[in-house]
Amino acid sequence: MADDDEKERLREAKKVTKQQAFYMKRALDAHKTEDAMKAAATMLGELRTSLLGPRNYYDLYIEVTQELRHLEEFFQAEQANGRKMLELYELVQCAGNVLPRLYLLLTVGSVYIASKEAPSKDILKDMVEMCRGVQHPMRGLFLRNYLAQACKDKLPDAGSEYEGHGGDVSDAVDFVLQNFSETNRLWVRMQNQGAKNERKRREKERQELRILVGTNLVRLSQLDGVDVGCYVETVLPRLLE
Repeated sequence: MADDDEKERLREAKKVTKQQAFYMKRALDAHKTEDAMKAAATMLGELRTSLLGPRNYYDLYIEVTQELRHLEEFFQAEQANGRKMLELYELVQCAGNVLPRLYLLLTVGSVYIASKEAPSKDILKDMVEMCRGVQHPMRGLFLRNYLAQACKDKLPDAGSEYEGHGGDVSDAVDFVLQNFSETNRLWVRMQNQGAKNERKRREKERQELRILVGTNLVRLSQLDGVDVGCYVETVLPRLLE
């Protein structure tokens, strides 16, 4: 019965997501930025639920974040037309609830980094710190996964277009390790979620989400600037903590 209830909640959440995504895209077509943000924030509000288990929450997360790509493309077009990303970066912070606000912030933030209007390291540091605003284990875990995905090609790695004024590989390592540390902490805390009679099933689902934690380690291994010396002196000691 509990599974049926969750499936019904997921259907309802997806219905709201599709409806608000339609309003968002209509507002974007009309270049009504604030209206689009409001619809996007309402859509993202569905991710504030505590009524879905990890597997169903993941399903909803994928649907919502796919719709966010339309907003990201709009921001990219605005930036190409000369709009300052700092303006949009500050605008999205007016969203009422913290979770929608942070998803919007990360979406704008990735375009802000690409615009090179500010050093990559500064924006990355701001975003990874701002994500501390969500302490709910599952919501925080998925938010930080979105952060990792949004910024994976925008780190100031050695040889990257963001190196130099944007920072260096040590800034990239700091960002990935900080996000990994917080993601791991949230994942561990998920052990205590849910009713006692559902713990076994929940734990199985939690184990399936290990990939969200491991994504950070994969990204760390892909940094060209992390040589043996850097790994031994900087990366490994912090990982072992």
